[in-house]
Amino acid sequence: MFGLEALDLARIQFAFTVSFHILFPAITIGLASYLAVLEGLWLKTGNNVYRDLYHFWSKIFAVNFGMGVVSGLVMAYQFGTNWSRFSDFAGAVTGPLLTYEVLTAFFLEAGFLGVMLFGWNRVGRGLHFFSTAMVALGTLVSTFWILASNSWMHTPQGHEIVDGRVIPMDWLAVIFNPSFPYRLAHMATAAFVATAFFVGASAAWHLLRGRDNPAIRKMLSMAMWMALLVAPVQAVIGDFHGLNTLEHQPAKIAAIEGHWENEPGEPTPLILFGIPDMQAETTRYKIEIPALGSLILTHSLDKQVPAMKEFAPEDRPNSLIIFWSFRVMVGLGMLMIAAGLWSLWLRKRGTLHSCRPFLYFVMWMGPSGLIAILAGWFTTEIGRQPWVVYGLMRTADGVSNHSYAQLGITLVMFVVVYFALFGTGFGYMMRLVRKGPHTGEGDEQNPGGPGQKRTPARPLSASYESTVGDNVSHSKEN
Repeated sequence: MFGLEALDLARIQFAFTVSFHILFPAITIGLASYLAVLEGLWLKTGNNVYRDLYHFWSKIFAVNFGMGVVSGLVMAYQFGTNWSRFSDFAGAVTGPLLTYEVLTAFFLEAGFLGVMLFGWNRVGRGLHFFSTAMVALGTLVSTFWILASNSWMHTPQGHEIVDGRVIPMDWLAVIFNPSFPYRLAHMATAAFVATAFFVGASAAWHLLRGRDNPAIRKMLSMAMWMALLVAPVQAVIGDFHGLNTLEHQPAKIAAIEGHWENEPGEPTPLILFGIPDMQAETTRYKIEIPALGSLILTHSLDKQVPAMKEFAPEDRPNSLIIFWSFRVMVGLGMLMIAAGLWSLWLRKRGTLHSCRPFLYFVMWMGPSGLIAILAGWFTTEIGRQPWVVYGLMRTADGVSNHSYAQLGITLVMFVVVYFALFGTGFGYMMRLVRKGPHTGEGDEQNPGGPGQKRTPARPLSASYESTVGDNVSHSKEN
């Protein structure tokens, strides 16, 4: 069917489940740090706006965290079910790294998550803030170990191959492999930017509907400060990451650029748009800028970028896919930088919260960070092909011996269950976003804490709350 083989279905199934999963940790990483900042600012300033925003976003964080855990478990099982040969070959490296993630990050998150979500009325302010900070730290530690494992698959080192299996010889070399620092910084920063636009879009949505209060204004302001400061940093990190990739995975760079051959003695042009044709070994309808490819990728005008024809056909990634996924990522990144600069201009004019074209732009940019993360992930992982462990094991050699029918049936089941389950969860999360933060009118003298009455951060409490017009009132107070 569709000319696909069992290997293709195994790859599609893993890509589908990982694509769902990666969205949830990205928001979890960003929201956890955002919550720690909100609670810290509340403790420092006593401004109840930060407290109200904390309660609002902690509910969304809890729902997102739960979906991330569920989707992550499914993904992990596929290493044993669909990629058993890869697990047998590289499990001595990837297995311990994922175990370290569970023993450090997941236990840290799980240990303090209950206090963070349900301990607002039961523990002191200092302990509650510490719990929130530990959950935020746990998400970053989790990112550390996951990226260490994945980066090793791209730039493996610190190992020996004994009897057809990878044996780790130097764990520091395994963990801190050549691409790891760049990929870790790139992913963590992407999570912060994606969360900033998620928060900013939520605020813009409420402002466009006339719900203008200090909490909504603070949401938009903080989100746009994050976009202004971090989006340009992400571009710089991406440049360093690209240079690292050029050194260790030149075929990926050639495929991203849609660049097939170099002219002797001439710098490499940058192809802005085109349609790479893998069979004809050319990029059709291309629009290019002379010498700019060399300038961006080698920071010089006399060095050439590797071309696709320098690599054997069986060692080439699919240029058509990653050529466009990379441009989607970069294009969205440029729009994010533009949004940050626009917000700065409006902030100086005092119209940040009232400029409707800007609010509409920010609202439509809400999913841009997540789309950019997916596009970047496609670029990275498809660009690694045909290797599952770069230079050591081909993807075709790592798949389990399953039939086409088995993989086809399970793929359909995954699609149906995922859209039903996570679609419901996403819909509920959007319902929470639409309700907006409870501004705490009438209880300004009641800051919460042990023995104080405050609405707890219960993620399912929205099921029992009612919305009247633009004002949200809680039906129960503990």
